[in-house]
Amino acid sequence: STEQIVALTTAQVQALTTAQIVALTTAQFHAMALDDLQALTTAQIQAMQISDLAALSTDQIQALTTAQVQALTAAQVYGLTTEQVAALTNSSLQALTTTQIGGLSASQLGALSTAQVRGLETTDLAALTTTQMGGLTAAQLGALSTTQLIGLESTDVGVLSTTQLRGL
Repeated sequence: STEQIVALTTAQVQALTTAQIVALTTAQFHAMALDDLQALTTAQIQAMQISDLAALSTDQIQALTTAQVQALTAAQVYGLTTEQVAALTNSSLQALTTTQIGGLSASQLGALSTAQVRGLETTDLAALTTTQMGGLTAAQLGALSTTQLIGLESTDVGVLSTTQLRGL
């Protein structure tokens, strides 16, 4: 039951096998204490179902370590809600790989703060698709550094709306 999972010590949670992690319910993950979530290994994080991750609160998402966020698969990243993506710390966002950034939807990218977008690596921005570029707001584009702007693909710049361009 959820109460029993919550009663486990951090060491006991960390000892769960990936098969046991898969068997946990969304409610059990949602009820986990922050320190228990932080204790999960990267293998355990990768074993989490997309629906389990999507059920985590923004506080729980913020509590994930950089290594845990970096361990998420592109599908898991895509499964995060816009609120969860916006709740990621700057260091967690910077730790995402180009593949993981490529897994973000236009809506997820649009939910990022200007500081979060400015913190993205130039190579990650250059790898965005034209659809993803459409999700960026004028304010987000205005927050990009000159280096980040120069790194954008010409096809990406070509699909920017007039509103987005006014943000530059």
